[in-house]
Amino acid sequence: MTKKELGVIILAAGKGKRMNSKGVNKVVLPLADKPMITHTISLLEKLQIKHIVVVVGFAKKSVMDILGNKVIFAEQDKRLGTAHAVSCGLKKMPKDVSDVLVINGDDSAFYTKDVIQKLVNLHLSSEAALTMLTIEKDNPFGLGRIIRDKDDSILAIVEEKDAKMEQKKIKEVNPACYVFKIEFLNKYLNKVKKSGVTGEYYLTSLIDMGIKNNEKIETFRGGPLAWRGVNTKDELQEAEEMFRGKN
Repeated sequence: MTKKELGVIILAAGKGKRMNSKGVNKVVLPLADKPMITHTISLLEKLQIKHIVVVVGFAKKSVMDILGNKVIFAEQDKRLGTAHAVSCGLKKMPKDVSDVLVINGDDSAFYTKDVIQKLVNLHLSSEAALTMLTIEKDNPFGLGRIIRDKDDSILAIVEEKDAKMEQKKIKEVNPACYVFKIEFLNKYLNKVKKSGVTGEYYLTSLIDMGIKNNEKIETFRGGPLAWRGVNTKDELQEAEEMFRGKN
């Protein structure tokens, strides 16, 4: 990857309550005999991305000890959601970075060099404010569905709890892998409203804002990728089986 102005923010601050991994962050739990997050770092190294900021919080030492001086660390003192985490990461991003890839530390091991390369290339060539990866899942339960208009442009991301019966049949979902222009983040991040339910600031709010304000939003369709978010021990086991199957 030749664009030197591209940076990456990896979100790895969450407590992972359902994982019950006391004392260590879930992103360092083993996946195919390696700490989960190290697969992501290896992928980014293959893509020759040098500016990597890892946002740490819960059990931060367990993440920092494994990654050492390979990355820049940003600390999210209070876990106030994904938009807040990106804001923390942005403060540590070198000033010459113009665009940033944002990924989660617990599922990005599944992305391939080819998919991320194409996602970034689409973002840079189209000069979009925001480009997001979408994937297709036969069982999309629990994931945000991609709603499109008649011209195939993205209209919204509807979360499981808000989806109508027809929308729940949609298999195209949001795995939370985005490329943003830094100027877009600087314009909208501080406008994200706190959830009245959880008290957190969510990154998906930026997509809603981008759509409402007619910002240029692109989607890269990754198709039926092997991918698994990891929030429970059962999901980690499933991820293990899927990961070994894809490699």
